[in-house]
Amino acid sequence: MTSPHALKRAEQIKHIAAEMLEKRVKDTRLGFVTITDVRLSKDNHDCTLFYTVLGTDEERADTAAALEAARGQIRTAVSRRLALRFAPTISFVADAMPETSAHMEELLAQARAVDEEVAAKAAGATYAGEPDPYRKPADPDDVDE
Repeated sequence: MTSPHALKRAEQIKHIAAEMLEKRVKDTRLGFVTITDVRLSKDNHDCTLFYTVLGTDEERADTAAALEAARGQIRTAVSRRLALRFAPTISFVADAMPETSAHMEELLAQARAVDEEVAAKAAGATYAGEPDPYRKPADPDDVDE
């Protein structure tokens, strides 16, 4: 389990990196990028920033190159603003969450379509046998003696 201190530090790094990308990094290749998550190693020496980019595949590739170029600048800002003795190594990873959630939405839409089809078929259906297929206890009045 991650300690509250590490979670707080990860959130601080997330805000610093987002602010750096918004205000300080002047790279024309940088697209509309959002830092979605930050994960720190247990010793706080390695930091992975997950990001998403809106746009085409070419814009995503350009943004990845711009983030790689700005990595040192962001690392310096993180170590200075948090007054860290050791600046964590920063790496950027494209977040697969939007693609995963889009795939899940497609699967749910398919399941809804199949459910609607089954419900439409069941609407006019009748029983194949008797309406009440269960055995009933014999009536004492019906017994011939």
